[in-house]
Amino acid sequence: MTLPLSAVPETVPEIEPDAPEVLELPGEGPGPVAADGAAEAAESAKPQVARWFAVQVASSCEKKVKATLEQRAVTLGVSNRILEIEIPQTPGVKLKKDGSRQSIEEKVFPGYVLVRMVLDEDTMMAVRSTPNVINFVGQEERRATGKARGHIRPRPLSRQEVDRIFKRAAEKKPVLKVDLTEGDQILVTAGPFKDFQGEVIEVSGERSKLKALLSIFGRETPVELEFSQISKQS
Repeated sequence: MTLPLSAVPETVPEIEPDAPEVLELPGEGPGPVAADGAAEAAESAKPQVARWFAVQVASSCEKKVKATLEQRAVTLGVSNRILEIEIPQTPGVKLKKDGSRQSIEEKVFPGYVLVRMVLDEDTMMAVRSTPNVINFVGQEERRATGKARGHIRPRPLSRQEVDRIFKRAAEKKPVLKVDLTEGDQILVTAGPFKDFQGEVIEVSGERSKLKALLSIFGRETPVELEFSQISKQS
């Protein structure tokens, strides 16, 4: 049957182009974009954990680096993430040339400073840009090409390493450090060999003793002496 012309609509409604269809299966959760956002939010919500890191510094600059980094952490607004800076030390005694003894603090790891910090871009930059800092102790990421050294990824110290370092620093038994090396000339100032001169051939700081070659009856004879029995000759 043919419809009369009056029954045919004057205009035909336009069909909108197909919109992308997003399927959300029951139990699957939000779509990919929402899932990524949720993952990022969950990641940022994780509590930031402070770990101990070892930082290599220029020789004899440990105290200077510690003081400078403490100040820079405040200036750069990261003092809430750089929490502690330590130079593990143990008490010691230095035997001077004249035989007198001087109390000193002996560094457990000369050339290194320990930093307890939350590792992120800001705190890494604060440490690395501190004068006299060489780099973090960590794993080198090799470059794909070229011979240049790669980037160092800081490696946090394990709990066992931290405990061992601070346990050693807490030891109260002084270590005797003597300003003597093999080949130095000494004068015996006490004991049966007083006024004899000789040459150091071995130094034992743990036992506070040394061995020296003394000329006895025209022959060089090795003799063990206490640090307190000798003085170093210039």
